[in-house]
Amino acid sequence: MNISIAGSGYVGLVTGAGFASNGHKVICIDTDENKVNQINHGISPFYEVDFDSLLSSCVNRKRSLKASADYQEIAESDITFICVNTPNNSEQDVDISQIIDSTTEIGLALAKKNSYHIVVIKSTVSPGTTESIVIPILEKCSFKKAGTDFGIAVNPEFLQEGRAVHCFFNPDRIIIGEYDRRTGDILQEIYQDFLAPTIRTDIRTAEMIKHASNAFLATKISFINEIGNICKKLGIDIYEVAEAMSLDYRISPHFLEAGLGFGGSCLPKDARTLISAAKDLGYEPQLLQAVLEVNRKQPLRMVELARAKMGNLKGKRLAILGIAFKPNTNDIRGSLAIPIIEELLKERAIPIIYDPQALENARKILGERVLYSNSAKEAVDKSDCVLIVTDWDEFKDREIYRGKMVIDGRRTLLEKQGINYERVC
Repeated sequence: MNISIAGSGYVGLVTGAGFASNGHKVICIDTDENKVNQINHGISPFYEVDFDSLLSSCVNRKRSLKASADYQEIAESDITFICVNTPNNSEQDVDISQIIDSTTEIGLALAKKNSYHIVVIKSTVSPGTTESIVIPILEKCSFKKAGTDFGIAVNPEFLQEGRAVHCFFNPDRIIIGEYDRRTGDILQEIYQDFLAPTIRTDIRTAEMIKHASNAFLATKISFINEIGNICKKLGIDIYEVAEAMSLDYRISPHFLEAGLGFGGSCLPKDARTLISAAKDLGYEPQLLQAVLEVNRKQPLRMVELARAKMGNLKGKRLAILGIAFKPNTNDIRGSLAIPIIEELLKERAIPIIYDPQALENARKILGERVLYSNSAKEAVDKSDCVLIVTDWDEFKDREIYRGKMVIDGRRTLLEKQGINYERVC
């Protein structure tokens, strides 16, 4: 099938390369011409494990994927996946301007096409957005009718940065929120080779499934961190507690790693969006609000521990190991390292930062307010105290910390003998 992808970020490009690898012909549309040029040379605009070789194969060897800045090329495809970014534009409201812009361009392209075309929302949007905003724009710009002249569906993504390629080819489930049955049948056919349960439902339910899933994961993380904070005061090892809890099949071990909390572009945003949607409906979502409040405070506990160990932090040099919000990515959106660094700067401390992949992105935010290192060892050697924020594998080398004070936010070091070592939980 000929597939077009609107948006070439983490979701769009991984999705496009995945479909191209499965034999479809894919064109990725993006307004950033530099990104388009990179993709057409088989170069990924971001770091993601195993993705460089996948993209290069699809572009250079199979010739099954290309990129373009021209939305009119969508008319040459059979189905378009909208994968543009939907960031928070305030504390709780989601910015859907890219959804509106891309939908408008798609509608204009469809106006010149006579055959049936399917538009699939893969971007995360709050429940009701597709029906109230996307469909009216498509109908207005294309002069066509949804369900008759073109199909519409919601197909939420569940990719995890750092393992997005694996997640694409090995999904836990496939959600198809269909406006009409014909669209659902075609979309299910595209996924026919995937060994995962397929749930076909209505559009609004599909939108809610994504938000409810991420809100639950966020809740589980804040819960175990709350228990971990209590355990620390009682002198109890939270990781022993979590291991015993996880043996209950109803609980499972996933997302029970107590530490600094959750970051990234998805969990915080989706929880905030759900809170905002609930309030608009006159419902006060107290649990979700508490989840975010626990998570807001959690990374700052690392600074409190440093202060308790070192006293006044003014002039003290603290190594920050890890700026990416999680290992195996260079994405710093929602990184918990940022509030930690900002708090240290308020204390007039001197942060020395290192990350294997995210230093370039960090410079865009932090500028010259911090010192940068070329290796973990260099950062550690120059510091008075080490804060492990992201659990990259190279930070697990215990030898680089000898003689240093270490505060671990991710249980990175399992063997702590010979180190002045403490965990957040």
